[in-house]
Amino acid sequence: MSRLYLTTDKDEIARRRGLIPKGLVVEAWADLVEPGAVWLGEESKALLDGAGTPLPVRLSLPADSVAVYYGPHLRDIESLPREESLRARVVSARGVAAAWITLDRFGQANVFEPASHADPVFNLRRVGGGKGHLWRLFRTKEEATVYMAEAYGRESEGATWARALAVESFEDLVKRHALRDQTP
Repeated sequence: MSRLYLTTDKDEIARRRGLIPKGLVVEAWADLVEPGAVWLGEESKALLDGAGTPLPVRLSLPADSVAVYYGPHLRDIESLPREESLRARVVSARGVAAAWITLDRFGQANVFEPASHADPVFNLRRVGGGKGHLWRLFRTKEEATVYMAEAYGRESEGATWARALAVESFEDLVKRHALRDQTP
């Protein structure tokens, strides 16, 4: 099972990135709440660990505990970000889920420019990918339920997805799924 990792070894990550072979990508997301903390997915952590001793991990979460909704109009699949990167981006903002909102329920393009990294709507695509994708991050199940019902309709697939989210909040996600202090 793939995991997401929280580490506070930001300087070591920066140092090791220079040691990673060309063509391989480390995607690390700065925690938006805790200065100096960074979220990584399984593949990125493995690349960094291969360049030295295993990075100390303060906590980890199963990657699939962070829900992702793609919807019925998904397109430009080749440029979708790696799921581990998307999920690490979500938890870096203390989110529990994200929905692909590049197109609205009528198949029309949504246009939005996030104001900051804390904005719940963000752009993310695969490194080197073409088309960008617009995502909506949810920090609570209630937030997801309200947004998806308003954006896609109360009886939509998206609203059903939001009502079925397994956790209520980031704190609930951590309480249910986190493994703590995995310092080697």
